Amino acid sequence: MGLFDRLKTRLGRTRSALADGISGLFRGGREMDAALLGELEELLYNADLGSVASEVVEDLSRKHKRGELNGEADTRDALRASLLARLPEVWGEIEFTHTPTVILVVGVNGSGKTTSIAKLAHRFHSQGKHVLVGACDTYRAAAAEQLEIWAARSEVEIVRKDEGADPASVAFESLETALVLGHDVVILDTAGRLHTQTNLMDELRKIQRVVSRKIEGAPHEVWLVLDGTNGQNAVQQARLFTEAVDVTGLIVSKLDGTARGGAIFGIEREVGLPVRYIGTGEAMELLEVFEPQAFVDAILAEA
Repeated sequence: MGLFDRLKTRLGRTRSALADGISGLFRGGREMDAALLGELEELLYNADLGSVASEVVEDLSRKHKRGELNGEADTRDALRASLLARLPEVWGEIEFTHTPTVILVVGVNGSGKTTSIAKLAHRFHSQGKHVLVGACDTYRAAAAEQLEIWAARSEVEIVRKDEGADPASVAFESLETALVLGHDVVILDTAGRLHTQTNLMDELRKIQRVVSRKIEGAPHEVWLVLDGTNGQNAVQQARLFTEAVDVTGLIVSKLDGTARGGAIFGIEREVGLPVRYIGTGEAMELLEVFEPQAFVDAILAEA
């Protein structure tokens, strides 16, 4: 099964909300008009495109006035082009140009951060890379324990300390271990935090300072995990995290369980950062490299 077919299946709720909704608008041979455009805008809002919905409909309205939209097929093509224009040209996996490449992963509790880290470790290990995970979330014993279980399943190494240990010291020890043992990739988990938790944000900056002293240029990537089911709340989180931390990329999780996958467009509009991966299921391999064309085609595909 190719990427398009996998996404079409796993993003079924978002696809149903958009693709099936569009088919419904044109049922019975209905012609394009202002009323139909208004209903299309409502569909896009329901899929959580937010303010992007009105921008897209404005694009389509201009084309309609020029006589370029004559039915459902034209509308789908125009919608596809408008949505693609709002997604990043830079996306997908990074080039691992540092040894080790240090990736700091941040996000709020419940966003799917720890599971996403496990999937990343599994993915990189499957590519033949020597991976180490640093369990810097020392506030929740369950987080480190969960990560340790996932690490064992993926046959990657982990550095963890007792609950309540200094997270920056875990990060430091992780990098020391990686340098001694020759790891290719270090993935650092962090405590789930909200932008309002000043002490936790300060701690995150401390981790960044510590790792940069140990390895010049580290962390090489800072990835923010956002819960795709949170819709426009994820857009707000993206804005607030990028104000506090030098985020370089995004992972959008849980897209298999929501009809609100359109939030990706609002997130991109808000922060202009590449979406590196999307989570499309619970299994370890269900972390897909984000490909804008395949994503848009999947959510607009007819049943």
